[in-house]
Amino acid sequence: MSIATVTHVNLRGTAREALEHYRAVFGGDLTAVTYRDAGAVTDPAEADQVMWGQVASASGFQVMAYDVPGGRPLEPGVAPYFVSVRGDDAEEIAGYWDGLTAPDAGATVVVPLAPAGWAPLYGMVTDRFGVTWVLDVTAPGTWSQQTP
Repeated sequence: MSIATVTHVNLRGTAREALEHYRAVFGGDLTAVTYRDAGAVTDPAEADQVMWGQVASASGFQVMAYDVPGGRPLEPGVAPYFVSVRGDDAEEIAGYWDGLTAPDAGATVVVPLAPAGWAPLYGMVTDRFGVTWVLDVTAPGTWSQQTP
């Protein structure tokens, strides 16, 4: 079992551009899944924006990014990132989720931990300190669409 914490940058309409820039700087592979790819289009004008994206290099560099949908508030510089905890063991990830969302933890569940189209488990919670955590179980090969 292993987990990794990764910075997850929140942008509006520029996630692909940011990921391409980070790939140019740090190297690695860029993977981008659009709202259309995930079957999660709520605004047709945003269908080709990035719902989930990452750059990962062999040297260990990793960053994730997505385009916050227009229906959700986003003020540049305010809540510009999430902390993403990814692992390959559902029980381990669920244990972290339980700790973050315990009744006495003072957290607010944004998206309940449950299966998602891109992961066996995915959830989002904001803790009492204002940090938003994204927990998910990785699914190798779920989306192999990489940008050259």
